[in-house]
Amino acid sequence: MSILEIIAATMGVLSVWYARKNNVLVFPTGIVSVLIYVYITYSYQIYAEAGINIYYFLMSVYGWILWTSKNKKIKKRISKNNKRDNIIYLTFFVVLFFALYIILNSTDSDVIFLDSITTALSLTAMLLLARRKLENWIYWIIADIIYIPLFIYKELYVTSFQYFIFLVLAISGYKEWKKLLRND
Repeated sequence: MSILEIIAATMGVLSVWYARKNNVLVFPTGIVSVLIYVYITYSYQIYAEAGINIYYFLMSVYGWILWTSKNKKIKKRISKNNKRDNIIYLTFFVVLFFALYIILNSTDSDVIFLDSITTALSLTAMLLLARRKLENWIYWIIADIIYIPLFIYKELYVTSFQYFIFLVLAISGYKEWKKLLRND
């Protein structure tokens, strides 16, 4: 456990808390967390996770722009995927998983399958979050369930605990966004 891991985990939890509340502060707090986690996960040979944190950074900037845009054409409210959207995002996830699995097979990682699946789930979830889609929470929940033992295995106990908190917040976030969607 390092001070960097504690800072990254704390900012990560704050970020998910803000996402749950549909608050734009999800993005700046997330940016701090993910930039630190790029360094941490690369150091621990969780390469796809390091890469995904770069993606989180980019998607946080994208989401921040979308959520604060004055452009009336940009959808600002929570919405749900239609069947076509679900197929598109599921296909996106599957293609990412296989691509990452193939790429990671040429590394010294000992968690290729788990790293590939959690990264593909999280990439999909972050895109859905930036677009304020309710289904983002489903992808996060599944990813968090897998992340918890992965980080225990890598002896990143603070990070594993962070993902336990993420799991609780994701379940709560799903319920809260579903309620907000019904009230809209």
